[in-house]
Amino acid sequence: MRPDMQGHLAMLVFSALVAGSFSLGALSANLISPTALNAARFVIAGMVIAVAVAATTGVPKGAAQAPWRYLVLGGLFAVYFVLMFEGLKTARPVSAAAVFTLTPVIAAGFGWLLLRQVTTARMGLALTIGAVGALWVIFRADFAALRRFEIGYGEAVYFVGVICHALYTPMVRKLNRGEPAVVFTLGTLIAGGGLLFVYGWRDVLGTDWIALPAIVWITIIYVAVAASSATFVLLQFATLRLPSAKVMAYTYLTPSWVILWEIALGNGAPRPLILGGVGLTIVALYLLLRDDTKQVRSQSREPI
Repeated sequence: MRPDMQGHLAMLVFSALVAGSFSLGALSANLISPTALNAARFVIAGMVIAVAVAATTGVPKGAAQAPWRYLVLGGLFAVYFVLMFEGLKTARPVSAAAVFTLTPVIAAGFGWLLLRQVTTARMGLALTIGAVGALWVIFRADFAALRRFEIGYGEAVYFVGVICHALYTPMVRKLNRGEPAVVFTLGTLIAGGGLLFVYGWRDVLGTDWIALPAIVWITIIYVAVAASSATFVLLQFATLRLPSAKVMAYTYLTPSWVILWEIALGNGAPRPLILGGVGLTIVALYLLLRDDTKQVRSQSREPI
């Protein structure tokens, strides 16, 4: 499998796992401090990744060089996660998901500023189609719901987190010095967890961990293992193989995955009209994949 196709497959799994954190996070946002929840998730995720590092690549000698890199990346992701749960305290899940779909466009801008990654006409078309399809899914094909959309405090808070998430993507490629994805992820988790404990130590110590409802622990374990450990590795793996805009374009699939989560949780299937939005997101991804194939073929015809 080509490296770019490996990146696309990683992001496909990434989008499915992220969708679960939205569904579970909405059930837990008001039951625990966002800082305490994410401090716990970083600790658990760090333990999981540490085992993975020990079992696979180990820690290369040069991995500890320039530790400020991990502080930058860990800080960006810590801010994103905290603001996500803070925003979900007041924001409707539909509104929060709509804000999340802005990530690819912002990532494309940061990709150009930091890495001079150019968004081609085909990629721009794909991002536009994906955005339309995602919004169609998010608002469940209801124009009245779209017209009623208003940016509240929760949405504004989460938007700041989304900016951090979009900036994280090109920063991984810019700051990575050849470290394996799992090693780079471990450094990011350690740094992010440390920053969370420094910032929110009162929330961490003030939380009655034993008395927390079961849904909170389910959420913590899920976001730590599936939506942190796994997605950290998948995201860093993909960003080393794909442009930032293409990596974050997979966020357009998240609302579609959320529909499957809702069905699995017994909340019913969407109306048939909503499937049109799912189709548009698939068209967008097809354009991205086709763009990759075209580039590889043109490169293969270049004289050696």
